[in-house]
Amino acid sequence: MRLQKALLTGLALLMGICLMAQEMPRLSKTRDGRTQLLVDGKPFIALSGELHNSTTGSVEYMADVWKRMADLHLNTVIAPVTWELLEPAEGQFDYTIIDNMISGARKENLKLVVLWFGSWKNGESTYTPAWVKKDTKRFPRTKLKGGSETITLSTLGTETAKADANAFAHLMRHIKEVDCDHTVIMMQIENEIGTVNMRATFQGLPNDAMRDFNELANKAYSSEVPQQLISYLKAHKKTLHPAILEAWNTNGNKEKGTWEEVFGVGRLVNGDDWHTSYNYLTEEIFNAWNYATFVEQVTKAGKAELALPMYVNAWMKAPAQTQPGIYPSGGPEAHLIDIWRAGAPSIDFIAPDIYAVQIFDTILEDYTKSGNPLFIPETTSNIDGASRAFYTIGKYGALCYAPFGIDGGGLTDAPTYDPWFYGEAYQMLEALMPYLTEYVGTDKCSGLYLTTGRDTDSVEMGGYQITMRRFSTEAAEAMFGAGTNSASAVNMETSGALIIQVGEGDFIVAGGLGGASISFGKGSKSKAQAAAFLSVDELRFDANGKLYAHRINGDEVAYAGVGGSIPVGKVGAFRVKMYEY
Repeated sequence: MRLQKALLTGLALLMGICLMAQEMPRLSKTRDGRTQLLVDGKPFIALSGELHNSTTGSVEYMADVWKRMADLHLNTVIAPVTWELLEPAEGQFDYTIIDNMISGARKENLKLVVLWFGSWKNGESTYTPAWVKKDTKRFPRTKLKGGSETITLSTLGTETAKADANAFAHLMRHIKEVDCDHTVIMMQIENEIGTVNMRATFQGLPNDAMRDFNELANKAYSSEVPQQLISYLKAHKKTLHPAILEAWNTNGNKEKGTWEEVFGVGRLVNGDDWHTSYNYLTEEIFNAWNYATFVEQVTKAGKAELALPMYVNAWMKAPAQTQPGIYPSGGPEAHLIDIWRAGAPSIDFIAPDIYAVQIFDTILEDYTKSGNPLFIPETTSNIDGASRAFYTIGKYGALCYAPFGIDGGGLTDAPTYDPWFYGEAYQMLEALMPYLTEYVGTDKCSGLYLTTGRDTDSVEMGGYQITMRRFSTEAAEAMFGAGTNSASAVNMETSGALIIQVGEGDFIVAGGLGGASISFGKGSKSKAQAAAFLSVDELRFDANGKLYAHRINGDEVAYAGVGGSIPVGKVGAFRVKMYEY
């Protein structure tokens, strides 16, 4: 039977036909309500990185990318396919780029999340085909408040939605035909969408892009709110985001009326709290609905060909960008998740791009509180970003963690950029993957995080109190009478760790890069006199990259009574067994 299946598979490959014998990648709910990503039928956490926007702009440029990503211990690469290269002439499709991406990733045993750069990328329409860009009548553009036309396609363009959906459907059909082993596991629809005036954003000019102001949009804004949205609001009134519920309540919970009659007149609020102040909210709700319903058309067309999980990502509202239009208005912000769920029910989840790291926890909580699975397709590519991977996966059960520009070479490279920070972190996470896929998202897994103004963090788990503090070699050297190495004593601001309880009093701790010391003590409900280490093993890699346990029940544990210390710039992991007396 196996020989017959192998022969059939080989014949299918020769003929360019996929048997799709393996289980499709999919999202699944566990009995305890967790969302898991299943790949080849098994739980999968994407240790990923997103390539620069134009890395996949040619086959030649991509040539060495896949091996470099595998060397960094990624198991997944996030990479774009652009409409302009897929359909350079209307109705004529060129699959060279996607074929090369799949073959390159497959050769290195990597999975792919494909970004569809269709009508929008970062709020603008820069990756659309020339035949779309030049035909402003068939494919209308957004306008700014003063009437100036932009390069950005309008959501109100009927032909735009049809053309985008058609191109995406062809892409998905081709992936189904050539990707027999499901190298492609997920699709992102568009990128950081919403109306935005980049000049206003980066040059401090007045905001004039809080919504689309072209003729089609103005007419729609003065028309009645679609009943599909009203029905959703009524059905989900008890769980609506407070911003949406308050706007609707304040205006009498109307079930008919224009956007301003139902949600009120949009205005500049600029309240004391950026997080709960919603500038031009009605304009943003209007935009969100139009973007969501546009994306729904594209998503449905694609899933009709190949029903991979699909998501949208968001350029985040943040303390420095509080007005829609300064950040893309109508994108899938946390306070607009209900509007997106109403308008784009085929989308599986919404993903935040996190660069405003000073509000890291706020964003993670916003994007998980309503049952939305956490998937981070973009974050910082520096050492701080790498340290947060442990914390994000451990505490919030992220399905994916990915720095942007992992391949380097882009204009956004920071002076501190070094992909090997991620290589170190991902190597350890890769080695611990059997534990992660079993325990992430349960009460036996959590995370700890040090950042500016947060020098300690703790969690109680399995009857023990586990605390992370900043590590200082200076203090350690002073304790043991050694000379001070001032360079190694420098503490970085950010450090992260994950904690997994694998048995009674038995824990795995992993993390670091910013330096950390992890201590264990008795829990708040313990009646014992004290808690102590039964054993501490450092988990290290041998010359072949295999993890082994190295017993360290000596000075390394005696220092400050910790169960493991990780110097600055390093990743560490420990197996800690505790007992009480």
